Amino acid sequence: MLRSLLFAAALLASTQAHAALVDIDLIDRDTGRWLPETPFRGDTWVAGAPGHRYAVRLTNTTGERVLVVLSVDGVNAVTGQTARPSQAGYVLEPWQSTEVAGWRKSLDDIAQFVFTDLPDSYAARTGRPRNVGVVGIAVFREARPVVYEYETPPQIARDAAQPAPAAPRAQSSAKAAAESSAQQQRLGTGHGAREWSRVERTDFVRATRSPTQVTELRYDDYDTLAAIGVYPRPRPHHWRDAPRAFPNGFVADPPGG
Repeated sequence: MLRSLLFAAALLASTQAHAALVDIDLIDRDTGRWLPETPFRGDTWVAGAPGHRYAVRLTNTTGERVLVVLSVDGVNAVTGQTARPSQAGYVLEPWQSTEVAGWRKSLDDIAQFVFTDLPDSYAARTGRPRNVGVVGIAVFREARPVVYEYETPPQIARDAAQPAPAAPRAQSSAKAAAESSAQQQRLGTGHGAREWSRVERTDFVRATRSPTQVTELRYDDYDTLAAIGVYPRPRPHHWRDAPRAFPNGFVADPPGG
């Protein structure tokens, strides 16, 4: 009995240790649907619809503030830099859930996330097509958690935030590199229309240098995911009224004999 209790306690501790501090989901803003996630060969895949706007929904599952560094196609969604966990990110209050719907242009507005052809993605247009097709988060706990009892908009950590550098100039071969990107990725995230989205700066001291949680979602269009086996290929549909070479068994008499 004691051995069973110890095993159960160890299993519970292991589960809690690996529990996500922040849940991440993608939402199609044109349909309002949460995009289903499908595990496949060690990755989690989402099918996006070309031309549709989308948002990244972040949910803090803890009773303390956390810092979430958001990477889209390998680019920091706040600063535009090639993403690293040490960079600026969004601070979520305890139990807060928020949607990040675009590239941060200022404290007041964003450029919408839009599913687009890979060569038209923001990463490819700025000469960085290698990591197109993945949305990821690096999550940090706070060194001295402060619990708030009121809801606020998502904030940007003051200590990590830096002025956004000018977007790197696209290389002349960027489009060719994008078109031959690894694993024939077809879908990327474009730099869409401007939209009002107010945030404020705040102080945040990270408890550790390395993130407590790193989570990735990979995405592409449905046809590409079906082609690589994430989804079953649709069966061809045969119409009943389609012409057939052998509709009957024998030759019938023509009308009138």
